[in-house]
This record gives sequence, structure tokens and C-alpha cells, in this order.
Amino acid sequence: MTPGEAVLARLRALGVAPESVRESFARSGGKGGQNVNKVSTGVVLSHPPSGVVVRCSDTRSQSRNRELAWERLALALERRRDEAREKRKQAIQKEIRRSRPKPRRVRERILETKKRRSETKRNRSRPRGEF
Repeated sequence: MTPGEAVLARLRALGVAPESVRESFARSGGKGGQNVNKVSTGVVLSHPPSGVVVRCSDTRSQSRNRELAWERLALALERRRDEAREKRKQAIQKEIRRSRPKPRRVRERILETKKRRSETKRNRSRPRGEF
């Protein structure tokens, strides 16, 4: 049994082959009565290349939990891709800001601060000469 076409399309767009996803089933626990205690309705999907693991035991139905798990896996992989893309974009923007020349007024203020600091340190030295 494979995930729905919409989820498959999302995974293909991410470059993830459904064959690379490990699917296992476990007992869910929680609400659902005897059914969830006896039947392995919980679904665990893991994608070893990316390290993403998704668990779903929301419903009493294994097939519905599978659908939900595949959707969540696609969402988690998309989120990871988007975060990486955003991080690269921010790094580029940061480098642009760093390499931009400082405005004239800022340069003047920095120079003035340095001169003031130099004067302060010069005044700490021993007096010379005319005493």
C-alpha cells in the first residue's frame, strides 16, 4: 500500500523516493478501546537519509493513521527544506550587510571615539618635562 497521489507528488518534488521511507506499525494505546490495544494501529515512518521520524496514532484505523503519517512526513521534509533555504538566504543577506561600506557619519563617529580614547590613555601617562 502506498501513500496518496498528492503526497507522492509532494515527496517527488522534494526528491524523496517512497522506497527510502521505512514504515512500521505498533500498538497505539490511548483512546480507542480494545481495538487500539489489540491491533497495531499506530504508524511509524522514518526517512533515514534525512533522519526524520514521524509517529501517528491519532485514530483507531491503521489506514487513516498511515495517510496522516505520510502527510506529516511530507510536511516535515518540506519544513526542513524551507528552513535550510531560509538559513542560506539569511547568510547571504548578512554577508551583503557586512561588506557594505559604512556611512560617512558612522565612520566619523568611530574616528572621534578612537581619538577620545587615545587622549584618555595619553593622560594616564607620567607628566613630562616642565616641572
